[in-house]
Parts: sequence; C-alpha cells; structure tokens
Amino acid sequence: MPKLTLADLSTPHNPTWCPGCGDFSIWGSIKNALVELQLDPDNTVIVYGIGCSGNMCNTINTYGFHGLHGRALPVAEGIKLSNHKLTVIAVVGDGDQYGEGMNHLIHACRGNHDITCIVHDNEVYGLTTGQVSPTAETGHKSKSTPEGIIETPVNPLGVAISSGASFVARSATVKPIHLKDTIVKAIQHKGFSLVDVLQNCPSFNKYNTHEFYQEVVYEMNMKDTSDKVKAFSKIWEWGPKIPIGVFYEDLKKPTYEDKLPQLKTNSLVNKTVKVQNIDKLLSQFR
Repeated sequence: MPKLTLADLSTPHNPTWCPGCGDFSIWGSIKNALVELQLDPDNTVIVYGIGCSGNMCNTINTYGFHGLHGRALPVAEGIKLSNHKLTVIAVVGDGDQYGEGMNHLIHACRGNHDITCIVHDNEVYGLTTGQVSPTAETGHKSKSTPEGIIETPVNPLGVAISSGASFVARSATVKPIHLKDTIVKAIQHKGFSLVDVLQNCPSFNKYNTHEFYQEVVYEMNMKDTSDKVKAFSKIWEWGPKIPIGVFYEDLKKPTYEDKLPQLKTNSLVNKTVKVQNIDKLLSQFR
C-alpha cells in the first residue's frame, strides 16, 4: 500500500466549528496520528458522538459512524468485537460522553474493550449554545446556571481508572504535538484507552480560554504509569497548574475479546452462521 499522507485523509467536507475552536486542533492531531501510525483507512473506523465533536464526521477519510447522543462507545465496541483487525476510535464530547453516556464509559472501562476514546472536553454543551457539562467547575455561570453551577465537576480520569480502563491520559489542544503523541500511544495500546482533551470554546466558555490553558497546563513525566495509586493521586491536581500526559497504563490486562473463547481466536465476521429452523419455537405462540 502507498504511504499514507494527510491528503489521503482529506474529504470534500469541512467542519462547521466556530473560528478559534479547540476542535480544529483535535481534528488535526487525529489525522497526524493516523499518518504517523500509517493506518489503513479501509481498516480504520471512527465512531462519532453528538455535539460539536460529532461535526468531525465526514471530514476524515476513514470509515465512520455517526451515533446517538452518548451512545458512541457501544457502537464502537460492537464494531471491534465483530472484526478484530479494525482500528476503532470513538470521538465524543464531554457533555455527550460524561453526561448521557457516562454509563457506557464505565462499562467500556470494565470490559477493557480494545478501542480508543477521545473526548473533546470544553466544559460546555457547545452545540446547544453553552449549557454547562458534567466537567464544568463549581461556580461556572451559563445559560442553564445563571447563578453558577453548584455541583462538583466529574473527574473523568478518576472514573476511568476506578472502573478498570487500562490506559488513561489527558492532553490539551494548546499542545498539538503532545496531543498527537498521546493519541498515537492510545491507539497503540491494546485495551480501552481514554484520552481526555482539555480545549477552549471561544463562543460559550469564557473561563477556560486558549490563553488560560497556555498558562496552566504542563507536560508531566510519570515514570511509573503502572502504579494505579500514584495515578489516582495525580489526577486530582487541578490548579494553579494542570498536568497532562499518560497517568495510567496496564500492559498486562486482557481485553474483552481475549476473555471470550468464542472471540479470542477469531472475529465474528470470519465465523460461519448456521441456519436454524425455528418453526418449532414459533409454533408455541400460535
């Protein structure tokens, strides 16, 4: 196969994000990661959630599936279980995945499905004009919380680690090279990978701006990413500086399909489906 280039991943369509949106950085980093890994577009599937992040659909020349709100992960899991040779990536938003889809995140981590989940985390529902998302910090004022949100923000990295994810990382759109490198590591990891991407929303989040993240994020160097206790301690560091990098990685944990005898050695697409006569079963309901 000829060498994959960025031009090969281009489509006639362009996303409709606001000027200055952090989504552009994530879009570029994903494409650069695919090129670095030389992944065959015919064997790569990206499942998109609903929200501004989902507007990336049709703009990367791989197979794609635009799912329902909060439901990208079960679709991605089904695709991977059906055909193990595919590289499967879920591209979702914080409101999408950490709100309506939080239950699916927990169970994807528990099962250690061999997929990569990249989350656009801007602390708001941008597509519906700026209501607070589950990661919004206490006091954040928005259309839905004019006096400021009173709840404690969700820590997605903590949820992922405690639920059994085998690769947990954070990056930021203000560090595009770091973001690309983190996505590469996540895709290469065998098991469930979560990459929470801190990004700005220039239209509806006036707190966590591009300049804010340039000031506070720093690239950490966790020398032992296999220590779950140390990782869990580090993820709570949030201000005056915010660490980005790989917090936790378990290289030994078996994936979901590895633990199923029916799927361990072969994908569903390679199995023969025998025709079954169900007349006797149906006759019970006549």
